[in-house]
Amino acid sequence: MPQRLGAILAVAFGVSLSVIDGTVANVALPTIGQQLGISAADSIWIVNAYQLAIMVSLLSLSALGDVVGYRKVYIGGLMLFTVASVGCSLSGSLQALVLARVMQGFGAAAITSVNTSLIRFIYPKARLGRGMGVNATVVATSSVAGPTLAAGILSAADWPWLFAVNVPIGLAALALSRRFLPENPVRVREHRFDWRDAVMNALTFGLMMASVEGFSHGLDPRVLSLGVAALIVVGFFFIRGQLREPYPILPFDLLRIPIFSVSVATSVCSFLGQMLAMVALPFYLQQACGYNDVETGLLLTAWPAVIMVVAPAAGLLVERIHAGLLGGTGLTMMAAGLFLLAFLPEHPTDFDIIWRLVLCGAGFGLFQSPNNSILIASAPPERSGSASGMLATARLAGQTTGAALMALLFHVVPENSTHTALLLAGGFAVAGAAVSLARIRLPLPEGLKRIKNEK
Repeated sequence: MPQRLGAILAVAFGVSLSVIDGTVANVALPTIGQQLGISAADSIWIVNAYQLAIMVSLLSLSALGDVVGYRKVYIGGLMLFTVASVGCSLSGSLQALVLARVMQGFGAAAITSVNTSLIRFIYPKARLGRGMGVNATVVATSSVAGPTLAAGILSAADWPWLFAVNVPIGLAALALSRRFLPENPVRVREHRFDWRDAVMNALTFGLMMASVEGFSHGLDPRVLSLGVAALIVVGFFFIRGQLREPYPILPFDLLRIPIFSVSVATSVCSFLGQMLAMVALPFYLQQACGYNDVETGLLLTAWPAVIMVVAPAAGLLVERIHAGLLGGTGLTMMAAGLFLLAFLPEHPTDFDIIWRLVLCGAGFGLFQSPNNSILIASAPPERSGSASGMLATARLAGQTTGAALMALLFHVVPENSTHTALLLAGGFAVAGAAVSLARIRLPLPEGLKRIKNEK
C-alpha cells in the first residue's frame, strides 16, 4: 500500500497539472492579451496551441509507451512540461508564449497518453475500478480548481505566475514518479516505433482538427475545401498503412475487439454531450436567466463537484455490477438532467438549476470510471499504452467536436443556439447510454471476469 499510494500520488500530480493548464489560460486571456499588446483573436492561439499539440501527438506517444515503457514516457512528459512551464513564465511575446505552450502540450500529451496504463500496473486487476475512480476524481477536482486557482493567482500576481506555479508541483511529481512508479516490462521486443507513422498521424489529426474548427467558424469554403482534400489524401495513406501494421499507432487491432470499440464510441458520445452543455450553459444562464459571470461560475461548479463524489463510488461498484449497465444508467441520468436544463422555468431559482446540474454530474461520474475500466481491461497488457491513448483521444475528439458544434450553432441558429445545444447534448447522452447498454451482451474482459468470479 505505501508503494501504491506514492505511485498514485505521482500520477495524480501529473494529471492535475495537464488538466489545470488546459483551463487556467482561458481565464487570463484578456490580461495576457493586454500586457503583450495582442488582439483577442490572436490570444486564442495561447489556448489552441496547447490543445493542438496534445491532439497531434497523443496516440504516437501512447504507442511509444508500448515500446519503451510507460514509466519512461510519463517521466519524460513531466520533465518537458515542467521545463516548458518555465518558458511560458519567461515569455515576453506571443510567439515565445505559443512556442512554450506547444512544448507544454507535448508534455501533457505524454502524461495523459499513459496515465491510465500506469494505473493498470499500480492496482491489482481486482481493484482496477478503484484506480479509475481515483483518476476520474483527480480530473474532476482539477477541472473545478483551474478557474478558481487562476482567479486567485491573478488577484495577487501577474499572469506569468500562472505557469510558474507548475514548476514546484512538477518537480514534486518527478521525485515521486522516479521513486514509486512501477517498471513495466516491454513484452514485444520486435516492436519498433515508426517515426514516419507518427508524422502521418500528426498530419491527419492536425488537418482534421483544423477542418472542424474552420467549418464551425465560417472559414472561406475554398480554403476549407483544400484542407479537407489534404485530410482525405493524408488520412487515406495513413489508415491504409496502419491496417497492415501488427502494432499500429492508430490501434485498429484494439478496435477489432467489440467491447473496446463500443466503449470508445460511448466515450465520444458522452464527452461530446458534456462539452456542448458546458459551452452552452454560461451563455444560457447569463443571457436567458440573467446571472452574471461570477454567479454562473459558482452554479456550474455543481457539475464537476458531484463527479468528485460519485466517480470513486462508481469505481467500487464496477467490482459488483456490469460496467455497461453502470455506464448506461449514468448517461441516462445525464440525458435527463440536460433535457430538464433545456426546459427550465421562465424564472428559475438557484435550486432549480443546481439540482439539474447535480443530476448531470452524478450521471457522468457514474459512467466515467466503469467505462474507463472496461476500456483499459479489454486491451492486452502489452497494448495498455495504446488503449490509454485511445481513451484520451476519444475524450479529446468528443470535446473538440462538441465545442465546434456549439460554434456552428451560434452561426446557424443564433436566436435559439443554447437551447438547441442542450437538446443535442441530451440526444448524444441518450445515444451513449444505448451504446453502453449494448455492452451487457458482450463478453467481459478477462480482468473484470475474474472480479465477478471472486465475488
